Amino acid sequence: MKTIYYKATDRGHANHGWLDAYHSFSFAGFHDATKVHFGALRVLNDDKIIGGRGFGMHPHDNMEIVTIPLSGDLEHADSMGNVGAISRGEVQVMSAGTGIYHSERNKNIDKALQLLQIWVFPKLRDIEPRYDQRAFSIEDRKNQFQTLVSPLGSDDSGMGINQDAWFSLINLDQDKEATYNIKLNTNGVYAFVIEGEAEINGQTLGRRDALGISETNEVIIKAKTDTEILLIDVPMSF
Repeated sequence: MKTIYYKATDRGHANHGWLDAYHSFSFAGFHDATKVHFGALRVLNDDKIIGGRGFGMHPHDNMEIVTIPLSGDLEHADSMGNVGAISRGEVQVMSAGTGIYHSERNKNIDKALQLLQIWVFPKLRDIEPRYDQRAFSIEDRKNQFQTLVSPLGSDDSGMGINQDAWFSLINLDQDKEATYNIKLNTNGVYAFVIEGEAEINGQTLGRRDALGISETNEVIIKAKTDTEILLIDVPMSF
């Protein structure tokens, strides 16, 4: 088994006033040669956006983009004609493919929006862009893994992504344990603690810490407190 410990305090940080952003991997003005990507996982941004502000229309291509609101409401519009909003319990997936434009903003004036935005390198380049969003029951991730994202065309229950990648969330009660089986022998898992404290494959992690795990078949989680954890199961070479 091979592991890489990513401390929350070692993330890149940029406070723009309207946007307070933490970068798990090199992004924008933050560059760390040891934190460019974990396998096919390229970006994990932990963003807080003040009321009424956001990102205007901007382009993406050949990237799989997954957005997970943690609190508040995210308003979205794109060049494919999709307009709407997502909140905690919902997930948004975009396959940028040959190219899209989209905007994102905090729908509310009176409260902040907290979200995770995650980019994964695609399996196939220059596909037709696609968009999806779905609401998931938060209760269905209590002490069990809830699949949010899975490969396009697979039989898994997650939203389709153009990569052999799976995203799962689990809310573990204090002192509970869970074992996650990595989907493919060629994949690794990036385990990101959203809230709480847990021991993952022998490493103690706190809030916003992460552990990159590869060359093994399973991830063993022991919750030290009530804990919310995101697992990103991705190819280590692509």
